[in-house]
Amino acid sequence: MTTRTAPAPTALYDVPGPAARRRHRTYGIVSTTLILAAAGWIVFLLLDTGQFSGAKWTPFAYKGIQELLLRGLGNTLKAFAYAAVLSLALGAVLAVGRLSDHRAVRWVSTLLVEFFRAMPVLVMIFFVFVALKAQPLTALVTGLTLYNGSVLAEVFRTGINSVDRGQREAAYALGMRKTQVTTFVLAPQAVRAMLPTIISQLVVALKDTSLGFLITYEEFLHAGKLIASNLDYDLPFIPVVMVISPIYIGLCMLLSWFATWVARQERRSPKTKAVEVAPAEPGTVLPGVR
Repeated sequence: MTTRTAPAPTALYDVPGPAARRRHRTYGIVSTTLILAAAGWIVFLLLDTGQFSGAKWTPFAYKGIQELLLRGLGNTLKAFAYAAVLSLALGAVLAVGRLSDHRAVRWVSTLLVEFFRAMPVLVMIFFVFVALKAQPLTALVTGLTLYNGSVLAEVFRTGINSVDRGQREAAYALGMRKTQVTTFVLAPQAVRAMLPTIISQLVVALKDTSLGFLITYEEFLHAGKLIASNLDYDLPFIPVVMVISPIYIGLCMLLSWFATWVARQERRSPKTKAVEVAPAEPGTVLPGVR
């Protein structure tokens, strides 16, 4: 005779009963039906307006158009790579400044973080491009770096402060300096919690590279704009969007998948498990401690 065990209780929510499960199933069916109906209506409109006609898709078969798109995609990835590396570096520097014990350094870092977080990215890009007469790539990367770096600074600072206070106090009790505590005790434990937010902000930087077309930077969206506006194929604007959008979405999904893979590798690696400050033997001298 088999016995039925009750569902394990959870502190986050009540386990749904039979009526609630039926209600949720109904909501799911209705939502799926509405989404499919909306998708079908969009496809019907595209067919009705001739967006899938061969004349509108002919340009993408030309080698010159393909090279233009690939060149734009390469420029997008180049701007993103520069902006991502510089944003991480700037965010680390500003976070260290905000955590500094020196009041002047802390105030200056806080002022920079709040200013660049509040300033629209496009305004900063145009200021560097017009006022400083920088090249389009330089202006785009500078604007993205200043904004995303200031946001990442708050992510880093919050992640460091979220580590259990006992870890910090134990490290100080062993004679470690603040730099050692942050580098070897706090940062390794905080990086796992910060990683999803860091990747989310890098996805924002990747999407914001499309602002480069406003300053004539030849990135992916700029290439699509040239195809849609300069060819005599009845302005294939919708086909261009249908080609460019999935690539942008795919890049963002690839970046998110990479973050998931890195987090999984960190969980499997014994070196990145929660760091615990072990008690030192009498007479032990820690590295860098006099």
